[in-house]
Amino acid sequence: MTDPISVTIVAPGVARLAWTPDHTVDEVRREVASALLAHSRVEVLVDPEDQSAQRTATWSGMHREGVRRGVEADGRSGDRIVYARLATDQPVGEPGGFRALLNSFLPRKRAISQMLIRDESDRVLLCQLTYKSDWDLPGGVVEVGESPQVAVCREVEEELSLDLPAGPLLLTDWLPPWGGWDDALCLVFDGGVLPADALARVVRQEREIAAVRFCTVEEVRARAADFTARRVEAALANLGGGPAYTESGR
Repeated sequence: MTDPISVTIVAPGVARLAWTPDHTVDEVRREVASALLAHSRVEVLVDPEDQSAQRTATWSGMHREGVRRGVEADGRSGDRIVYARLATDQPVGEPGGFRALLNSFLPRKRAISQMLIRDESDRVLLCQLTYKSDWDLPGGVVEVGESPQVAVCREVEEELSLDLPAGPLLLTDWLPPWGGWDDALCLVFDGGVLPADALARVVRQEREIAAVRFCTVEEVRARAADFTARRVEAALANLGGGPAYTESGR
């Protein structure tokens, strides 16, 4: 006979469930619904290695909220994925509720927007960043819900006080996981051609930007990381063409 699903009150209005592999999705779903009659939140902490428990939590209607690190559970310390359902969540049987459930666990990818700005000699504007040794194109991470095109204009204005429109997309460059970062997509937009004296209008955001200069391709290779130099060259090669795709600049 299967042991009953464990229900523990961990805070006012919050119940935490625990089940065994013998419990079915239907059993867990019923327990979640029952617990929500008395509590505003029902949650479970799942071992990241336990794929079966993750599927059960998902298909019982619980949203994936993130990873809680260093949790004491089952007599040992480790990371746990937090799944939860709130009494105010839309029913999973409704389109909005089902989309919200899917949105909680489907993969998300970081996006970075950069701008390729050139001078009249076809040199490329590079920024020396305060938080790493090599140079890079101006730009930054796209915020949640923000258009990449809006993001790159915002970043260039914040970093350099240059109000420039983002032209056509030149390049989509996939960046593999590296140095503690997850993978990401880098979108390079055409920032057009500026006169060489445009640097006089630049006001650096000193917390992030140590220096700014127009660089030849050879100087880009010397100052930037190899994958950044490849990205710049790929974007330059695609000026006037349709959007191109590379992986780490290749």
